[in-house]
Amino acid sequence: MHESSTNDTTGANDTIGATGTTSPRRRTAGTGPRAAERIHEATLELLIERGYQRLTVEAVAQRAGVNKTTIYRWWPSKGPLLRAALLHSQVLDIDIPDTGTLRGDLIALAGQLARLVGGERTGPVARAMLSGGGQDELAFLARDFFADRLERERPLFARAVARGELSADTDPALLVDLIAGAVWMRILLRQIPAGEEFAESVVDAVLEPVGVRFSSAKNPRRQ
Repeated sequence: MHESSTNDTTGANDTIGATGTTSPRRRTAGTGPRAAERIHEATLELLIERGYQRLTVEAVAQRAGVNKTTIYRWWPSKGPLLRAALLHSQVLDIDIPDTGTLRGDLIALAGQLARLVGGERTGPVARAMLSGGGQDELAFLARDFFADRLERERPLFARAVARGELSADTDPALLVDLIAGAVWMRILLRQIPAGEEFAESVVDAVLEPVGVRFSSAKNPRRQ
């Protein structure tokens, strides 16, 4: 499902990624993991402040405290740079829950999404991603971001199938879209907080029609 860009950060990750391995290439000043995270954060900060059209590599370099040639060495333009920031920044990272039940996992995931969309640092990024409309490069970068997050979440659904909770032919993307869409609508459009009770209600409303079979006693509302 995830569509990779030809201008991804593959080369950059060899040297400045968070893999803990070292590339055969000689590391230059300012290209370690900490510098990479500074570059990612500076990119997202400037996206919020300026919008995508006014975002420049030069401004990112100045904000991150690195030479612009360091950025151009790994990302030929602002598009691949922003894509790397969206996919790899720790600010936008999520943990894939493993509570023992699909319902518990999705409630935890909805809570993380609510914090991501409504957070003081991350909420403005979400709004900036929505501001690009449906056709420009930012919209495609946003698509890549959510496709990447779905790929990370797939093990959650594979475990549910293995436990016998979920049919193997259920579309995980549809379930995630329904839950995420409700969270986005509530926080960004209605501007209402999305707490745990809301997350539980949304997850139940999504799972009941698809006939999810709960196999664990960790779902007190389902006993």
